[in-house]
Amino acid sequence: MPIDRKTFLRVAGCSVAGALAGGKLVQVVSAAQDAAPSSAPGALTASRWGMVIDTRKCLKDEGCVACIEACHQAHNVPSIPDPRREVKWIWKEKVAHALPSQESEYPNPELAEREVLVFCNHCDEPPCVRVCPTQATWKRDSDGIVMMDWHRCIGCRYCVAACPYGSRSFNWSDPRPDIARITADYPTRSKGVVEKCTFCNERLAQGQLPHCVESCPEGALVFGDLADPNSEVRRLLAENLIFRRKPELGTKPEVFYIL
Repeated sequence: MPIDRKTFLRVAGCSVAGALAGGKLVQVVSAAQDAAPSSAPGALTASRWGMVIDTRKCLKDEGCVACIEACHQAHNVPSIPDPRREVKWIWKEKVAHALPSQESEYPNPELAEREVLVFCNHCDEPPCVRVCPTQATWKRDSDGIVMMDWHRCIGCRYCVAACPYGSRSFNWSDPRPDIARITADYPTRSKGVVEKCTFCNERLAQGQLPHCVESCPEGALVFGDLADPNSEVRRLLAENLIFRRKPELGTKPEVFYIL
């Protein structure tokens, strides 16, 4: 169909305006992703957040699930008994499965069967970020936390497949009916999106430590700035033999274990 000059200029102008607006939108989204809410007064800040789990303390009471309950209650994580549909942010796995790279030719069978806490490792080289087609998951430049934007998640589950630690859960159905008591000040998710631990970024912005850290009765979880040589996490790393989950994969997990 022929097009006159006036129509051509109008269409071209709209296209340019759309492109410029799109560029600005990309810049705004990028800026929002890179920025941490830690700029608020009183917020906890770090150049690189990380955690050390002292399993010597954690395993004193193997039946303790205080950190799991605190995390899941605060973040509206549904309790779904079907393991094929379960959603979890923090849970326990046997040492032999959680830390397979530490296997010895002569393993301690008792230790291998004991359970340690596992969750998102907030890797320095997160494979989940590289595969996400919508940037629904990204690593904050400001402090290294691997974040999730559930509104941008399209449920492709590429990140689930890419994560070698099983740290991401997919909502196969509406999770709300499986939440016993909904916490009003934290958003619930919807069917068709992925979720995971975020190092309680919302609490850091308010000057508070993650729920799992504060709820542990033994003080087994230590959270701090890995870039600060004077931080408690750095002291623990320097004074103990430390293990990370599947370090041979090159993802550089920022959750460390003392066995």
